[in-house]
Amino acid sequence: QVQLAESGGGLVQAGGSLRLSCVASGSIFTIDAMGWYRQAPGKQRELVASIARSGSTNYANSVKGRFTISRDNAKNTVYLQMNSLEPEDTGVYYCKFGNGVRDYWGQGTQVTVSS
Repeated sequence: QVQLAESGGGLVQAGGSLRLSCVASGSIFTIDAMGWYRQAPGKQRELVASIARSGSTNYANSVKGRFTISRDNAKNTVYLQMNSLEPEDTGVYYCKFGNGVRDYWGQGTQVTVSS
């Protein structure tokens, strides 16, 4: 059974930084795409950033220049470095892994940015 475990969320003041991590355990085989999504209260879940196995990345316009996604394939882990955080970044952050057959989601970690 595959499980994803996120960590690193918390409460931070505007302008601060957080680093999220997500590690997969179980028989997930070869992970293709890894990504971070977030859901703010009353809003739909949205893509924040994604990274392919090749290392190519994609970011939401709202986080470009502030967030950096990276991955460690040997550890089945994806990271999200978040700098210059804004109150609008508040939400539950979810990681998602895909192996070309199905997608796996984490349970989410809360990020709260105070003004």
